Amino acid sequence: MSHASPCSADWVAILGGGPAGLMAAETIAAAGHRAVVFERMPSPGRKFLMAGRGGLNLTHSEPLPEFLRRYGAAEARLAPHVGAFPPDALRAWCEALGQETFTGTSGRVFPKAMKASPLLRAWLERLREGGVEIRTRHLWHGFDAGGHLRFTTPEGDITHAPGAVVLALGGASWPRLGADGGWTGALPGLAIAPFRPSNCGFRIGWSAVFRTRFAGTPLKRIALSFGGRTVRGEAVISAEGIEGGAVYALSAPMRDAIAARGSTVAMLDLRPDLGTEEVALRLAAPRRGQSLSTFLRKALGLPPVSIGLLQEALHEGVPAERLPDLVKALPLRLLAPLGLERAISSAGGLALAELDEGLMLRRHPGLFAAGEMLDWEAPTGGYLLQACFATGRTAGRKAVEWLAQRRQPASSTP
Repeated sequence: MSHASPCSADWVAILGGGPAGLMAAETIAAAGHRAVVFERMPSPGRKFLMAGRGGLNLTHSEPLPEFLRRYGAAEARLAPHVGAFPPDALRAWCEALGQETFTGTSGRVFPKAMKASPLLRAWLERLREGGVEIRTRHLWHGFDAGGHLRFTTPEGDITHAPGAVVLALGGASWPRLGADGGWTGALPGLAIAPFRPSNCGFRIGWSAVFRTRFAGTPLKRIALSFGGRTVRGEAVISAEGIEGGAVYALSAPMRDAIAARGSTVAMLDLRPDLGTEEVALRLAAPRRGQSLSTFLRKALGLPPVSIGLLQEALHEGVPAERLPDLVKALPLRLLAPLGLERAISSAGGLALAELDEGLMLRRHPGLFAAGEMLDWEAPTGGYLLQACFATGRTAGRKAVEWLAQRRQPASSTP
């Protein structure tokens, strides 16, 4: 059974209860308009809570010009939105919710609680007090012949006709948390880039011995190089391959190289604090009957996992005399990115060219879009959440302007 609500210029439907959608709803409600969030999952902010398990990296403290360059090809399109709601504004917003922030040694910004749940609870309470309605278990199916929004709910199929709509439906990573990219079929005729994993790990053909012994083991104080860039940090050996911060920072170019060539090779420096000559000098010392593992541990201070990586290369036929080179540039053949179900974020989505400067779809007046459903990507470090909050705020503000332009007497509420 289906029923429709008559069109009203006094309320906005926000599809998606993640950071972009909730920020749009807050902006709309603060301007005095009714905001109704429709979320497909039983509760909002599920991926936001998952992000909080790692400390909830909200944003970054680096100067705004450098910050904006992290968005790569999307920098020019995202700059006005992030510039209007920059990192300092996000920190002030967070602290107004009673969640103090701090800057870590890497420049990343976190709430002092180091998790998302206190912030989300405070935010949802403020939204409730501000009149925002959140309706869960509402799965959007697109539009009916009259242009009304179509939903499946536990009570049956319904339609709504708001005065404006903000789409904040997310990307396609961690689909079990709600955003699976299924919304693409509800927007026919628009340019939508296929979703691809971003900030992801990679599959490597480890030997059974290495995989069994070292899956789950961290690689600390290493450096990873690819395409002329080198990133210091940490990584984790997985049963499938390798993941972690240093890998995520280079994941976009490595992913694209695999797509172009079928596989690619990154270089791992196991002792980035030592120069090549120093490594060679230490390894030239007599072994005095020590096993290779013991010698490498004593000469270079390498942990077992790093020694295991070197032995993997030696077993594959790399000459032993090249051991110093391997320590400084161990080739890792990356076979494929790990899937969207494991990626921190996704690339692809609704083409930015489909939107005007206010994030309204050019071919669908009154329909705005924000957040990770748009075709942009950024490395971890706070850039992902910052752009989601900022574009959500822009979409909410522009939806309010749209309502003002088309104001008419309200005939119904949803």
